[in-house]
Amino acid sequence: MDNEKRWIKKIKKNASDSAANELVSNYYKEMYAFNYKQTLDADLSLDLTQEIFISALQSIKNYDSTKASFRTWLYKLASNRLVDYYRSKSYKYAQIEQSIDDYEFEDDYDIAESLEYKDDIEKVTSLVNQLDTHSQQIIRLKLFGDYTLQEISTIETIPLSTVKTRYYAALKLIRKGMEEANHG
Repeated sequence: MDNEKRWIKKIKKNASDSAANELVSNYYKEMYAFNYKQTLDADLSLDLTQEIFISALQSIKNYDSTKASFRTWLYKLASNRLVDYYRSKSYKYAQIEQSIDDYEFEDDYDIAESLEYKDDIEKVTSLVNQLDTHSQQIIRLKLFGDYTLQEISTIETIPLSTVKTRYYAALKLIRKGMEEANHG
């Protein structure tokens, strides 16, 4: 953690490339995994991760360590970026032209199981994308970022009771949507 504070200080003070590289390297795999869990697309996850770090480094002067840890701040940026992506025209266009030929499977996987899992993730993602922005952020941080509801309350700077209400209401909508998709 001390290294992290030094890197941030160097970046803020003199735009240190080496400190920026260290900071990015420290969180790159974690942010990539966060994106990949929600997109199941390696190239897209790489792009989103890169955009998140570009945004983080451009706005690091606004980062306040007294309000949240850098990791928490980064997850908030990542969550916001994913919300923006799923609202974008490029996402909607990609959905129209995507086909089964785009998927590559390794021989040791059960293709049917992989497709079923991917289909479930896509259904959940689609349902999450229909939620309001605040609920989306809570669901993304909880399901894909493994944050507790208390941590999300701190990240989003809203009362824990509000987080719980939005989280459980969103879960109820997602469950209902999954049941309709599986039975309809």
